[in-house]
Amino acid sequence: MKNKKTGGREKGTPNLLTKEMRAILKDIISKELNSISEKLEKLESDKRLDVILKLLPYVLPKVESVPMEKGEPFGHNFSEY
Repeated sequence: MKNKKTGGREKGTPNLLTKEMRAILKDIISKELNSISEKLEKLESDKRLDVILKLLPYVLPKVESVPMEKGEPFGHNFSEY
């Protein structure tokens, strides 16, 4: 037999603290994005590259290699496009 829920939020009701924190973080990130170019220019080249490489996965998806199966046709005719 299941226990009946007797308190707390109803199912599906968002957590207000989480909602507030997301709004605050969204504002902070929005402000930082406006000045990121200037901040990157001030960094030394190795630090700048490190920051860019860390941000890259949020902009470009990771590409996984696709193994070729035996008997699969090789090559493509690009002149069709």
